[in-house]
Amino acid sequence: MKVHGSTNENPKDISFLALLKEDFITHDKDILEQGLWAVAVHRFGNWRMGIKPKLLRAPLTVLYTFLFKWVEWTCGITLHYTVKLGRRVRIWHHSGMILHAESIGDDVHIRHNTTMGIVRIFQNFELPVIEDRVDIGAGVCLLGKIRIGHDSIIGANAVVLKDIPPFSVAVGNPAKVIKTVNKG
Repeated sequence: MKVHGSTNENPKDISFLALLKEDFITHDKDILEQGLWAVAVHRFGNWRMGIKPKLLRAPLTVLYTFLFKWVEWTCGITLHYTVKLGRRVRIWHHSGMILHAESIGDDVHIRHNTTMGIVRIFQNFELPVIEDRVDIGAGVCLLGKIRIGHDSIIGANAVVLKDIPPFSVAVGNPAKVIKTVNKG
């Protein structure tokens, strides 16, 4: 049985260095983008899980822990390596970001003060799934075992507690789907 976070969950169709280069391009080739730092540390945290034996991985784990805390303290972004992160994920702003999801798909855009996570403390593994090409506005809360459908838009300050179908625009507290976006 595979233990959550026990393997390298970086996308399999691209090398670690190519993935970092793609993330750099996604963040407008700006080395000072704090979202890039969070994504790069996340990728490193996953990459190290592919190192065998564990004894060789240990110093990398110490380095990952230091870098993770550094990003958390200086950028205000919490993105654990256990989140399965797709390609070309863009974190637009820093600060107040807790990104604790089961997975975040490809080409997702995330803005500041976004919270993804559990609803109650005894539901530690009931986490959101964000599908591909989702645009998440500032101040959004995505809570519980929900699925945000591909190609959806979540409006600023929405609190999402239920699944959002693909191609939807959702706003409000609690979030409601107000329209379907063009599927073509």
